[in-house]
Amino acid sequence: MIYLDNAATTLIKPVSVGREVLRAMQRCASPGRGGHRAAMRAAETVYRCRETAAALFHVPEPERVVFTMNATHALNIAICSLASRGTRVLISGYEHNAVTRPLHQMGAELLIADSPLFDQEACLRAFAEKLGEAELVVCTMVSNVFGFILPIRDIAALCREKGVPLIVDASQAAGVLDVDFTVLGAAFVAMPGHKGLLGPQGTGLLLCGERGEPLLSGGSGSDSLLQTMPDYLPDRLEAGTHNVPGIAGLEAGMEYVRERGVSAIFEQEHALLCRAVELLSDCAGIELFTGPAGSQSGVLSFRLPGTDSDEAAMRLAERGICLRSGLHCAPLAHKSAGTLETGTLRMSFSPFVRREEVDACCQAVKELTR
Repeated sequence: MIYLDNAATTLIKPVSVGREVLRAMQRCASPGRGGHRAAMRAAETVYRCRETAAALFHVPEPERVVFTMNATHALNIAICSLASRGTRVLISGYEHNAVTRPLHQMGAELLIADSPLFDQEACLRAFAEKLGEAELVVCTMVSNVFGFILPIRDIAALCREKGVPLIVDASQAAGVLDVDFTVLGAAFVAMPGHKGLLGPQGTGLLLCGERGEPLLSGGSGSDSLLQTMPDYLPDRLEAGTHNVPGIAGLEAGMEYVRERGVSAIFEQEHALLCRAVELLSDCAGIELFTGPAGSQSGVLSFRLPGTDSDEAAMRLAERGICLRSGLHCAPLAHKSAGTLETGTLRMSFSPFVRREEVDACCQAVKELTR
């Protein structure tokens, strides 16, 4: 099998991830639910992961790292903390449904900073033009469909200048680009554990510049006499039993990222992207969505002449090649790029993808066009 669907979830993990998941399952109970050895071991595991995340993302206090089920869960906490019906929310034209659906559901007023694909300057201008109308900004760092790297630090600077709170969706950036919480100065930064951080599915992080409002209420292992959630982080936003095995695996994945370095991982994935573009660019009829240097991460969307993207993905799957097809849960991004009617095929990389796998995939794609 050739797995090139890492923008959805990384399948191949560092060996340490599975080892730590199993260790936690066998040896850890629930943190904050007792003073016995198994509970204390769990508490130490969870806190160590907070410390690793705080170091990787430059969060000043580990307590500001909140564990979630995934990035969608994290984004819902952030959005529900800062927006409500009628709130004017400015978003990019490349947001995932994890952003747009909660905003639609609560009845927020959406303002869209429209800009052409891979045009970072136009994207920044679009935010600058509409920021005066906004009460909140929610923006992705990287488009999950096209790998378009948005100018998030400049957007964050505009938000700080205007005093508008910012929520950052770092789903496709964490583990691949430098996500500096201190530099961004965002109210919240959300990310999954199972993509670039190489952790297990069912894990996510919310980095908190603000206290936030609980999305769920229940047991926290602290202040049990109160019938409201604690007023301090992280307990305020972490109701119920922690996913200790997942958190242990996530910590191992983040340690791998720290040791390799996000810049080295980005360079490797970008080299694979360039290899795929080189091999497919001479194939008649294939439409590749690529941008100038510095504007694209290790994600490549493309369309084949006269072939439905879902059908093409199915035919590649029959050959053992795993790509994503369709709208990738981001119809707004496709509307911005003009691919809403057809969707795209998406090839996405990880530190464990080999050059020969990219070569084999591109050869199979070429054969489909004949």
